[in-house]
Formats: sequence, C-alpha cells, structure tokens
Amino acid sequence: MSQDFILSSSTASIDSCLLIAKRETGFLENQVEIMNVRRLVVLLLGLALGSSSFAELRLARLFSDGMVLQREQKIAVWGWADAGAEVKVSFGGQRRKTKAKDDGSFMLRLKRMKTSAEARTMKVTSGADAVLVKDVLVGEVWLCSGQSNMQWPVKSANNFEEEKAAANYPRIRMFLTDLTANTEPQADCTGSWEVCSPDNVGEFSATAYFFGRKLHEDLDVPIGLIRSCWGGTPIRSWSSLSSLQQYSGIMELKATMDSQAERFDEAAEEKRFARVLEDWKANVKKAKEDGKSAPRRPRKRIHPHKSQRYPGNLYNAMIYPLVPFGMRGAIWYQGEANAHSIEDAVLYRDLLENMVDGWRSDWGDRFPFYAVQLVNFKAPQVEPVEDTGWSWIRESFLKFQAEVPDTGIAVGIDVGEEKDIHPKNKQDIGKRLAQQALAKTYGRDIVAGGPLYRSMETVGDTIVLKFDDIGSGLASQDGAELKTFAIAGSDRRFVEAEAKIVGDTVVVRSDAVQFPLAVRYAWADNPVGCNLANENGFPASPFRTDDWAPVTGEK
Repeated sequence: MSQDFILSSSTASIDSCLLIAKRETGFLENQVEIMNVRRLVVLLLGLALGSSSFAELRLARLFSDGMVLQREQKIAVWGWADAGAEVKVSFGGQRRKTKAKDDGSFMLRLKRMKTSAEARTMKVTSGADAVLVKDVLVGEVWLCSGQSNMQWPVKSANNFEEEKAAANYPRIRMFLTDLTANTEPQADCTGSWEVCSPDNVGEFSATAYFFGRKLHEDLDVPIGLIRSCWGGTPIRSWSSLSSLQQYSGIMELKATMDSQAERFDEAAEEKRFARVLEDWKANVKKAKEDGKSAPRRPRKRIHPHKSQRYPGNLYNAMIYPLVPFGMRGAIWYQGEANAHSIEDAVLYRDLLENMVDGWRSDWGDRFPFYAVQLVNFKAPQVEPVEDTGWSWIRESFLKFQAEVPDTGIAVGIDVGEEKDIHPKNKQDIGKRLAQQALAKTYGRDIVAGGPLYRSMETVGDTIVLKFDDIGSGLASQDGAELKTFAIAGSDRRFVEAEAKIVGDTVVVRSDAVQFPLAVRYAWADNPVGCNLANENGFPASPFRTDDWAPVTGEK
C-alpha cells in the first residue's frame, strides 16, 4: 500500500461492511454466510486498493464527517488499529500520538480548543494507513436521549413546512444513532452526522432540534446534537445493568425475561410470523374491497435478549459506545413508559438519579442534565385531585431537579394533547430546555423556567404559597382567575379552591375547608385550564404541599 494512501472516514472496515450488508440484505444468519461475505469483502477491498493487505485503522463511529467537538474541554479520540501500532492524530494545529493496546484499541486526548466554525479536517494515521474526518467544527455538544417524544421528528411537529424552509443552519449538526439493543456493552455504535438543512431537518429529533436551534441563536456557536433515543422504552433500558441490581422489581423482571429467552424459538417465530403476515395481507385486501378500515399490521415477536425493554440493553448499545465523547450535557424526554402505575411513578425519582449518576460516572463529569416533565395528556381533569401515574411522575421530576445538583426540568403542562401522547408543539419544549441550559449552564441572567413551589404557611383559613423562579412576577397565563388549585383539611379530602396572586405569593382558600392543611395544583393527567405562570411566560410546575402517601388502586 502506498505511503500516501488515505482512507476516508466514510470507508468501512470489514466489520462495518458486514454490518451494512446485514442491515441492507438481512441474510447474514449463520457463520458460513458471515465467513463467505467476509472473504468477499476482503477480496473486493483488496482489488480496490491494489493490495492484498487491508488497513485495520478505524475510529469510533462518532468521529466521522460533519462532527462537532466540544469546545473548552480535553477531547478524547479513540478507535482501533493493529495491536501495538503507533497512532497519530492531528487537528487544529495539535499533533498527538499513542500506541494501540494488545486488543488494538487506542485513545488519546486533544487539548482544550476554542470555538471554531471553520470546517477543518482531523487526520488519524497508523503506519501507512490513515483516516480523514472532514468538515469538523468546534462548539457545544449535547446528548439527547429518551423515548418516542425525543425521537419524534421535526416533520411531525407543528408548522413543519415553515420550519423546513427556515432550516438553513449548517452549523447545527445531529448524530443520528441507529436503534440497537444488546445484553453486553458495545465498543461502538452505528449512525452518522447530518448537517442541518431543509432537505434533512425533517428526520431530526424535534425536541433536540428546537433546543439546539435556540442555543445556536443565543450563543452563536456550532451545535452538535447526539440523538440516542427509542420510542416506548422504560428508563431501565437506559441504565447500566450493574446499577439496577438494587431494584428487586427490575431484577425479577429480568429473571422472567431470561426464562422466556431460554424457551424462545426464533425459527418457529419466523414461520409463525410469515403465516400471520400472509393472513394480514389477505385481510387488508378484503377490507379494501369492502370499503372498511385495514387491520393493523402484525408484529414479529422479538427474542427477549434483543428487546429494547430488557434492562440495560439500550445503555449497552446506545449510551456506552458514546463514552467518553466530549459534550456539555444531556437533555432527556422520557417517563411515559414508567407512568403506568403510581408505584412505578414514585420509584422513577430514584431511577432517574441512578441513571444520571451512572452516566456522569462513565464520563467522569458532573455534566448538566435537563429533563422534560411529562406534559398534560388523556381525559380532561374532572375531580379536584386525580391520583394517577402521570400526576405522581411529574412530582418525581420536580423532586429530582430540586435534590440532584446541576439539573433542571422543562415544564410542559400546557402543551400536551388529550388524545395524543406525542404533542406536536415541540417548539416550546425545546425552547424551555434551552432556557434551563442558558440560565444554569451558560450563566445568562434570565429566569430558568416557570414558578416552582417552595413553601407554604397557614394563615387563618387560607394557605399562602411561595415560589422560586418567579422571574418578573407571578401571573395568570391566560389572564383569567387561577384554576386547578385544590385544598384539604385533616380529612385529606381535596376540594376545588379559590386562588389569587397576592404580590409574590398565591393565597388559596375554600369555604368548605375551615382549617386547611394542604394544597395541590394541577394534580391530574390532564389539568385543563391550569394557568399559574410567571410574567416571563413560563408555566408553573404541578405540585403538592403535603407528604401524604399516594392513594393506590389508581385509575
């Protein structure tokens, strides 16, 4: 191989080619086929390169064309080369070198760099082999994770055509991590960096995009967003299995799934699904002929160990491979899959801290973490207080941000939809996450969000509430009287209450409660009409002043 041969970052290694072949053809089902394809790949690459040898040098997939590196941090660069081989990295005037370990892995760190919107090239060499990573910027990088509301694309958000036309932001890039699950921590992931443009913004995570766009507009720096999320997934999937050992319920679930895995017959499932699929096609045809709605497409049953819901599987395949890529912090939109019961919703407070602690430990950095508190959803509130998984999980978010350092929540109690768990107004969600980051991470002199309950005082037959983050003052979001406040006495029976803003406080009372003990606000799945906010336009979080145990047997 000639000394000046350069292998671009888009050229795959043998294993990468195998991954691509499997994804595109789906036929690599046994070792014989894998060996045959491996020989074919080697032969084709040998012919293309004019040499019988093949360069083993490769970088982790995050280090690919169009990437954004985190400014003002030492940047880890890692990959694989021949065992013991010297590896050199040059970028932005820096030249660093190291040696690959016995397993071929290597890692080195670049010195801190200033912001750069200049498209530059990173060159990595080992012997005669080299990798070029082109169009590299230096700015702010954020990990964006969660379930479907983080995965939800811009093309399905409000005003897509307008958003698409305006999406000329070449300094905003998003790494789209492929959906993969594994029971073992993976060394690398698959995915690619995309430069924001009207042509591709539709596939970007809407929440992440609107978050990143706000940061880009306010900070005027390149923004890198790593989208690593999967719809319908519980928080246990995103936490390391070792960190989940303390949760007996999750370990019992794991044992059940392990037992199911032992009995799972993939060949039999293939046959069953093929039969069911043919029946479905026939039913679709008949439905069309009869002018009826087509039945839903059946789903193939998945091996439990390949499931995105198996404890730790997404951490292994979609978080661990990202460590320790330089980033400023993380944003999180998840919780719907953990709000099916009050018990799970209450436990979520600890599970969220456990996950964040684990991620921070992996990165060796107490990076900021901002989460979306679940929005309003389901049937409109009828009772003064409705104990449900959704009302209680919102409190878990509230407690998390109050008790875990360098965190915050974006309140979305006013942007949800009654019949759609995926609100289309991702603009406000993204902007509110960015508001948290601008205030708390970037030191802007702005209010971080809406009012957060701080304390209460009983005065006669009233309860006086005080709040943090009132900004320019408390306000009614729609100008009407405050709604969805409830008050209770010693019988713990909540009734609808009158609430008024008095200076920087809210005074709550009811003729039905002479000696009040507790207040709750917007305590329901969908508290339609809740309108406490600050003058800056940010809604207050739902809250309760009591510490009474939740009512079980929820709706």
